[in-house]
Amino acid sequence: MNNIYDNKQFFDAYAKMSRSQQGLSGAGEWHQFKALFPDLRGKSVLDLGCGYGWHCKYAVECGAERVLGIDLSEKMIQEAKEKNADPKITYRVCGLEEYDYPAASYDCVISNLVLHYIADIDGIFRKVYLTLKADGVFLLNIEHPVFTAGVNQDWIYNVNGKPQYWPVDDYFYPGERVTHFLGQDVTKQHHTLTQILMGLIKAGFRLDTVEEAMPSADMMDIPGMSDEMRRPMMLIVSANKKEKG
Repeated sequence: MNNIYDNKQFFDAYAKMSRSQQGLSGAGEWHQFKALFPDLRGKSVLDLGCGYGWHCKYAVECGAERVLGIDLSEKMIQEAKEKNADPKITYRVCGLEEYDYPAASYDCVISNLVLHYIADIDGIFRKVYLTLKADGVFLLNIEHPVFTAGVNQDWIYNVNGKPQYWPVDDYFYPGERVTHFLGQDVTKQHHTLTQILMGLIKAGFRLDTVEEAMPSADMMDIPGMSDEMRRPMMLIVSANKKEKG
């Protein structure tokens, strides 16, 4: 997995984003993602790619008894321990591919904006299925395939600098995409919609909710936010570990 988040220049720029400074309320997709959370009272939660730990803290506020947040970035884990510490939360520097995923250990697994850095998402889906308890819930938010297949993940602009359209190319060729984000070249992984959704189904999950993130009405006055209605940026899924039978 790409670990650009331990690059000081990149991390300093990331720290200035609204989702870094305001937490969940500064994340445009939160109003949709939040609605998919199950009852977490007394439950165990695993957060894959926990970042600053906002979702870990939210899980505890919702009554979770035990939360583990893992992230490959040492800088992210340091921030999580400083900003969102709680006796019920354990933070660990660990990549998604390296974690051991103990069987039937968690009631809920969260993955927010990290799976588009993972080449073998099918492998992660199988491991998440294994580590969930029966009827456990997997909540994931991944960059939308239309976004990751975007040419340089940017608009085509007119002479006045106004976005004209969002170009998509090589959609059916999954794999590495390099984009320029927060002043750095960042390597991501493009996965098609079929790969993501069928990957979950083949791993054994039942899909309960599939949504494309879009800004809420009260965010539309923010400069540039209306352009987020022109193409999807994120794909949000709630999947359930159904009983074998």
